[in-house]
Amino acid sequence: MNARQRVEARAGYLMLVPSFIGVGVFLLLPVLVVLGLSLTKYNLISPPQWYGLENYAYILGWDRFRNSLLVTLLFTAMTIPASITIGLLLAVAVNRRLPGTSWLRVLYVLPWVCAPLALGVVWRWILDPTNGALNAILGRRIQWLADVDLALPSVAFVQVWSTVGYISLFFLAGLQQIPTSVYEAAKLDGAGPARTLWSITLPLLRPTMFFVTVTSIISSFQVFDSVYAMTGGGPRFTTDVIASRIYDEAFVALRLGRAGAMAVVLFVVLVAITLIQQRYFRKRITYDMS
Repeated sequence: MNARQRVEARAGYLMLVPSFIGVGVFLLLPVLVVLGLSLTKYNLISPPQWYGLENYAYILGWDRFRNSLLVTLLFTAMTIPASITIGLLLAVAVNRRLPGTSWLRVLYVLPWVCAPLALGVVWRWILDPTNGALNAILGRRIQWLADVDLALPSVAFVQVWSTVGYISLFFLAGLQQIPTSVYEAAKLDGAGPARTLWSITLPLLRPTMFFVTVTSIISSFQVFDSVYAMTGGGPRFTTDVIASRIYDEAFVALRLGRAGAMAVVLFVVLVAITLIQQRYFRKRITYDMS
């Protein structure tokens, strides 16, 4: 590089320093701290004691932790397909630029910008079996959050309701990047709405689909506030998602070593799922729409 290029490169790196500091302090450092805690026995009172891999051996054989993993997987399986499908359909509808769509965008995103804990409290009141608004409308007394078969689908519904607007905005941004000439050519070839959606819109939305899928799955595995506010673990731990289990171990039982081991396992699971998705989408993403 010549002198000018070296000066520009140095200036660019200097501008990146605040971001590097933020990533190091707020992302990498906490990961290393949790990894260190997972190898100790620590209760916030006594000094940490070296425990090695015993915390991992314990949680991997613990029925409660395996149940939390299963509940989280079921929760993800309920929420992700529904959120992505409904979000895509809403984006397609809004993209038609019909009158009032600007107000619809605001309504879609309102649940997402609200605090999850506050939403959980509101929905707990709505689904209350005695004084809840939903049972008052239905004229029946249904134990939405206390029934073993209904608790997890109920909190999954709330998760879909709160995230579908956020997802639809990303799909809307992706739809607006698709040239209208592509749709005009498809229309001239006789493609109907369903064929256009399947053969043109979905393939060209794969970069957006990849981003939405990855971030939604990560968010679903880390869900805590709304579920904890609505059920606190649910009947027979049917809504005891892994984030709730980590919280209880760390701040209720004061077993930070086990909580750290659970957090590391969750981190490894999310990294593995993300890599699998990246490998799947890598050869199926279309960026060139010229």
